[in-house]
Amino acid sequence: MSLQCPRCFSVLISQKRSALRVGASIGAISGMTRGINLALCSGRTGSSIGSLAGPIGAATGAVAGVVLGGLVGGVSGCLLGAQLGDQLDRQVLLNNQCQECGYRFNTRNTSA
Repeated sequence: MSLQCPRCFSVLISQKRSALRVGASIGAISGMTRGINLALCSGRTGSSIGSLAGPIGAATGAVAGVVLGGLVGGVSGCLLGAQLGDQLDRQVLLNNQCQECGYRFNTRNTSA
């Protein structure tokens, strides 16, 4: 779908996606924090599974649990934050600007 200016009907539109970027960043940081926190709390499981391979396996299992928890949490938080930011960009913020007349609008303002 191509955006069109509601005032002059030009298709020369620039988009700022500031809420998407901020939401993805905040979501990634909070998701990593939550994932690492959960992994640390459940590090006993990784440690006990790894203990079958001895003390080195226990330490490796705990570290792997923390790293995987941080990665999974970071990715899921980033996706959730990006979706929220995208909706803010589309519905609330005036992030579209017509290059012809300078009018700023969001997609809710358009009749398309």
